[in-house]
Amino acid sequence: MVKAGDVMAKDIVYIDGNATVGEAVNTMFAKKVSALIVNSRNVDDAFGIVTRKDVVSKLVAQGKDPKAVKVHEIMTKPLITVSPGLSVKYCARLFSKTGIRRAPVFDGKKIVGVLSNSDIFKTIA
Repeated sequence: MVKAGDVMAKDIVYIDGNATVGEAVNTMFAKKVSALIVNSRNVDDAFGIVTRKDVVSKLVAQGKDPKAVKVHEIMTKPLITVSPGLSVKYCARLFSKTGIRRAPVFDGKKIVGVLSNSDIFKTIA
């Protein structure tokens, strides 16, 4: 049985919630990723995520300036996370029922990767 930890992307790219969306877009292009994990503000705070879809639907479609909007204004928070030991089949069901396309993989102490619908799709090929 294939697990989330077997197919997840291990390169995690973080951004601060106070960064501008313009900075986030530049980081996504530079790192060749479609989502950034937004750092928590302190140990009791949750992580967030900002995706290309967030940028398009919450910024571009609204006609807002990416240099004037902060990441924390458009990010999704709190996150739905998965465990590295969860089966890819279960993760696919979770993604389908919740409408998400990616989820950070959390081992109970830290984020160790990001699982995307593309990672799940590749497991069936």
